[in-house]
Amino acid sequence: MNTLDKFKKYMITEFLSEVAPIVADHAEGATLTDAAGKTYVDAFAGISVCNAGHNNPEVVAAARAQLGKLVHCGTYLLPHAPAADLAELLAEITPTTSQPGAAVPHRLSKSFFGNSGAEANEAAMRLAKQFTGKHGFIALDGAFHGRTLATLSISGLPSRKRGGGPYMPDVSFLPAPYCYRCALGLKPESCNLACAAALEEKINFAKHSGVAALFVEPVQGEGGIIVPPKGWFAAIKKILDLHGVLLVADEVQTGFGRTGHMFAIEAEGVEPDIITLGKGIADGFPLSAMVTRPDIAAAFHPGDHLSTFGGNPVCCAAALATIHFYQRENLPAQAARKGAWLIGELRRRLENNPRVGEVRGRGLMIGVELVERAVPGAPCAPPSALNHAAPAPDAAFAKKIVKDCRERGVLIGLGGRDGNVLRIQPPLVINDAQLAQVADTLAAVLTTP
Repeated sequence: MNTLDKFKKYMITEFLSEVAPIVADHAEGATLTDAAGKTYVDAFAGISVCNAGHNNPEVVAAARAQLGKLVHCGTYLLPHAPAADLAELLAEITPTTSQPGAAVPHRLSKSFFGNSGAEANEAAMRLAKQFTGKHGFIALDGAFHGRTLATLSISGLPSRKRGGGPYMPDVSFLPAPYCYRCALGLKPESCNLACAAALEEKINFAKHSGVAALFVEPVQGEGGIIVPPKGWFAAIKKILDLHGVLLVADEVQTGFGRTGHMFAIEAEGVEPDIITLGKGIADGFPLSAMVTRPDIAAAFHPGDHLSTFGGNPVCCAAALATIHFYQRENLPAQAARKGAWLIGELRRRLENNPRVGEVRGRGLMIGVELVERAVPGAPCAPPSALNHAAPAPDAAFAKKIVKDCRERGVLIGLGGRDGNVLRIQPPLVINDAQLAQVADTLAAVLTTP
């Protein structure tokens, strides 16, 4: 029995009918080779995880060295150097709006380690409740924060929540800043950020339980690569501070250079109260983190929260090597340059394609929205040039394009509320020739009848 047949017979996975009918065998950098020997440019990086490249030699060496010393001890029972060193490093690189030399630096400097992004978000939810004494949450339409009961409760993607309810009470959803398909029927050039202003009403409506936190992905990933317009984050932070509501930045997918900054929130000039991290933190090793200010962290008392495998020594050693690689190679800047080129190239080559509604993104987090027909005159223009009367999404066509790309040797992802957004999120080490192959392949399959 081959591997695919074993998957079908013995594994529980909802994605089996959707995933590529190939078996991954080995990978290096921005390429992945299947069991049949075919090599692909991996433009999805294991769902935006292997930012430093598949099998990065420095990361592998660090993990291998730690394997020979200590695999597990229970990080919250017995301290060890890799976790302590990683927490220190995260405190040095997490976002801050404090001025150098400030008497009381406003710094995210206390970390809790888990194994997955969902676990980090669960920890943030509990901490927010304990710190504020309030129980409600607000999230965004189209948001995705994990697959546990609590994180699905604050996820705004119906396709991910199907069959899992009933969900937590005291959760409400704010219209996402999805300019191409504005939920309020407005145009971005004249809306005055109405979707952000709606936050005030959501908070007031929830006064019966109080709102502990707003959860936001700086760029929505599963929701279709939704990039907020300039000023949106500043507007919501002002409202949150007025009402004593915490801002939780879910950087599980956007963090560690993906969008052209070490953390995507840095581009907004806003500091979150809590930041959650995962995916790219350890280049494929299972690890996540919730990082916050000391005053918020103090709301956790002994026994309140723990993770048996969180902060595993091997994973922390891999994370340290990964982050040092990001810093030395300046991968955030590389992502900014490469992403700007690819977005520009795709817009140029697809601008007259009637099936392409919009090309959008930041850094190497890029989405191509496919539609039944395009907005006349400017199908690939930035959101500010589009109006709210977007054409119908075409999920079947998007699924076909993913398959066509795979057959031509390029792996991409699929997302969006309607399953019609192509997701391009390669390792940040992808070289220019490989990036050109991605652009050539997408242009070819989208123009082939």
